[in-house]
Amino acid sequence: MQPAALPDREPERLSALRRLEVMDTPADESLERLTDLVCEIFAAPIALVSLVDEHRQWFKSRAGLEVNQTPREDSFCAHALALDSALVVEDALKDARFADNPLVLGEPRIRFYAGHPLRPLDGIAVGTLCVIDTAPRTFDAREKRLLEKLAAQVDDILRQRKLQAELTRTARRFEALFSKSATAKIRIDRQGRIIAINPFALSLLGYEAHELLDRNIAVLTPPHIAVEHDQFIARFLSGGAPTVIGRGREVEAMHKQGHRVPVHLAVNAIHDNQGEVVEFLGVLTDLTSIYAANRRIIKEQSLLKVLHQGITDYQALMSGQGLWTFLMEALRELTDSDYALIGEVLPTDTTNTLKIHAITDLSWSDSSRELMDRLRSGDMTLTRPDTLLGRVYAHGEVVMTDDVYGLGAQRNFPHGHPRLDNYLGVPIISGDRLIGMYAIANSKQPLNQALLDWLQPFTDTCALLINLYRQMAEREQVTRDLAIARDLAEKASQAKSEFLSSMSHELRTPLNAIIGFAQLLSKGRRAPLDDRQQRQVHQIETSGQHLLSLINEILDLARIEAGHLTLAIEPISILAVLNDACDTLEANIEAAGITLTRPHVARDWRVAADPTRTKQVFLNLLSNAIKYNRPRGSIALSIAPMGDALRISVTDTGLGIDEQRRHELFEPFNRLDAEHGPIEGTGIGLAITRELVTRMQGEIGVESTSGQGSTFWFTLPLTDEHAHDEKDTKQRPEAPAAGKRRQLLYIEDNPANQCLMQDIIDDFTDIELQSVTSAELALEILRHATPDLILMDIHLPGMNGFQALEALRRNARLDATPVVALSANAMPADIDKGLAAGFNDYLTKPIDIDKLSHMLEALLPALQGCDP
Repeated sequence: MQPAALPDREPERLSALRRLEVMDTPADESLERLTDLVCEIFAAPIALVSLVDEHRQWFKSRAGLEVNQTPREDSFCAHALALDSALVVEDALKDARFADNPLVLGEPRIRFYAGHPLRPLDGIAVGTLCVIDTAPRTFDAREKRLLEKLAAQVDDILRQRKLQAELTRTARRFEALFSKSATAKIRIDRQGRIIAINPFALSLLGYEAHELLDRNIAVLTPPHIAVEHDQFIARFLSGGAPTVIGRGREVEAMHKQGHRVPVHLAVNAIHDNQGEVVEFLGVLTDLTSIYAANRRIIKEQSLLKVLHQGITDYQALMSGQGLWTFLMEALRELTDSDYALIGEVLPTDTTNTLKIHAITDLSWSDSSRELMDRLRSGDMTLTRPDTLLGRVYAHGEVVMTDDVYGLGAQRNFPHGHPRLDNYLGVPIISGDRLIGMYAIANSKQPLNQALLDWLQPFTDTCALLINLYRQMAEREQVTRDLAIARDLAEKASQAKSEFLSSMSHELRTPLNAIIGFAQLLSKGRRAPLDDRQQRQVHQIETSGQHLLSLINEILDLARIEAGHLTLAIEPISILAVLNDACDTLEANIEAAGITLTRPHVARDWRVAADPTRTKQVFLNLLSNAIKYNRPRGSIALSIAPMGDALRISVTDTGLGIDEQRRHELFEPFNRLDAEHGPIEGTGIGLAITRELVTRMQGEIGVESTSGQGSTFWFTLPLTDEHAHDEKDTKQRPEAPAAGKRRQLLYIEDNPANQCLMQDIIDDFTDIELQSVTSAELALEILRHATPDLILMDIHLPGMNGFQALEALRRNARLDATPVVALSANAMPADIDKGLAAGFNDYLTKPIDIDKLSHMLEALLPALQGCDP
């Protein structure tokens, strides 16, 4: 994409665009009709009035397009401005400047563009009128002329809008100068008689119009000037030097009530076409009002400065009563009042109540002082709607009076209450809600509508700050609620983790003896079992392993839900994992009389996955295919690439799954009513399988035909990397001298587990086992002897396994002795904690005799193994 070059007169162009005052203005009905007309004339879907500034093109009018602006670098119109002439692109995909433009490749997929520059000011192009189509097309000379004429119409409209805006501003300025200015105007004739007077002059001087018309202007001047007034006019008409006419000066005008009003008087002579004076125009500016206004402006500026500081530093104001005190003191200063209050309106089921947040001290006795304290603290709310305050906070009235006691308020004031000469109560409205009120009393300023209007910015500021106060209070409450909810959730999570850990420990402890003794009986070579006994022992071990798998599944699901399941993603051979899983379940498959067909593929596919969890996925799907198959059924495995992933399928010949219930398959603890049948299970295997596949960046699904079987499939991402063979770099301990037996100290308080370990170690001729029931007893033995290896339970009476390990490591003589944990605490966090504490290895109950043997061979080399 080739960005457009900047026009030669870019600074002047941007200046013209700014002077046009059209960017980001509302839609213009005339331009909207024109762009619709352009679409109809050219049979195009899109027409735009596009204006281009430094960074974007903005559409003053658009037809057929949703967005109202696009970046300048993507703009076709910028190219037209660079050319300073019409631009036609008949097929954007064939134009190197636009072929890869985002507006061509993406929405609105521009293929055709025709744009003519707009030059509403000084002949400088500020944008274009453009026609856009989503299909290529030609644009002949006639169409170009039409577009040029339409662009000229846009120029005219833009110029008219600018002229209209300027005229509107000018009209408003003149209206402000004449209709809304604080000036009085009086017309007098050559004899000094009043022929016209405007309403402001009448109001200023206290007269009705009929009282002054046709009277001599001297009635409005002080007595010492009135006697000479006519001479001033006569002297001026006879050519004398003017003293007031055409000059202006400060004088005093007489009010009807007899007091003098300081004004600035400017008198202008009005001439006819022949240059003769026909009348005079006097303009009086009430200097009293100006001075008062100046004082108010100074006060308002001071207030606005304080309010600005308050708004920008509102968080500090929100603390304690700072906000309310700030508003009350500002109100008193603003209105020159002795007393003020500000409060928050609280709606109830029956009427509004007022909670006073700040009030000037009106106390005159101990009891009234106590009342003031209760009001300030918010312990007390006002509820009476028939008082001067109640009319404001209960009914939303503005109450303004210079005769407080004439309103019958005397009965509401207790004896000793300070006298109130005037009162103003103002409701604070936000939208259509009454949220607060303020009141003043004994103001030095007149209470009138002008004062109320002047206070409106203060009232609006109060509404803003009260809303901020409420929002912050609500936010603080939400924060407190969230903190409570978080604490409860953390406690619940901790309780859940503790329960799972406890359940795991309590169930694994008896299973350790059940499975361990079953394995010993099954593998016993000194007293082999007959076939019937082997079947019985096998059933015991199988049931124990089944119960252990159920425990592991529940713990897996809990870890997944808590987000504590960690994966070790690495390149693995999918065939190797699949074959490993099939070998594991080979006995189950043969026992069920099921035929298993493994996949034959020419390539050893590798995927990026966790090998242990991938095997778990295989085992879950294969186990289900075995359990829910037909008698003498079959299972077929297949592997096939699918894009960047590998799809593995497990197909069985079972009864299939009803399509209406297929969505329930992966829900935890949902077995689709199989829980009422003979097949055992928890209903969480598929839920775990789905989570494992998803976390390994794969997908899982099922295809099934009722009565014909099911195919469960999952995908894993393919990788070209090869797994690296891990080499055992650990230094094996020195082999013992020939004929010397290795000493194994076993610390375990459960007698059944001690018996089990003794029976296991009996098969190792090179190991001598000594069992003790507590860590304290073990430490006493270790004072006199150093075993070759210590095998230790974690949960021990008195000193636990971690404390015992710490004591061992502090002993220089025992520090190098291998210490292995053997515990029913089998959660990953438990294992990590044990290894971090310094155990050389961590085995879990129920004990796996093969794993125990491998550990012994690793830490006690040169074993002669089990007796034949």
